[in-house]
Amino acid sequence: MRPIAALLVGATLVGVACRHAAPPPPAPAASVPAGPSLYTRLGGVDAIRAVVGDFLGRVAADQRVNAFFRGVDTGELAAKLTDQICQAAGGPCRYAGRPMRQVHAGMGISDADFDALVSDLAAALGHFNVGPQEKGDLLGVLGGLRGQIVTKR
Repeated sequence: MRPIAALLVGATLVGVACRHAAPPPPAPAASVPAGPSLYTRLGGVDAIRAVVGDFLGRVAADQRVNAFFRGVDTGELAAKLTDQICQAAGGPCRYAGRPMRQVHAGMGISDADFDALVSDLAAALGHFNVGPQEKGDLLGVLGGLRGQIVTKR
């Protein structure tokens, strides 16, 4: 099985745009929520980096999915995941990796694999006491990547 340098770089780690894909259109002004961005509510890039580190530790111990990550440079993966989540949350980071569909092509990733990663990310968010609203918002954004990652039906 080929290692996937970013199975999560799209899971959740849970719909994230990259430089190679057009960003989603902005929401109409009337529907833009008042208040801090998800990025701010998550605690900024340092908090995201901490969650990503915890998440990758969980993935490494998770027999359901850790085979996908054998031989992967975890430092590089952590940096890409941090940028991807930061960008997805409305922060200043920019994910510069390949598009999710391209990264995961031919890997045979199933819904169960994707769900296992989401579960690991949710646990990492819980470990850092991320509130239910922020957790739901982030997982909702990243969950949009399922169609680009899951290829095994």
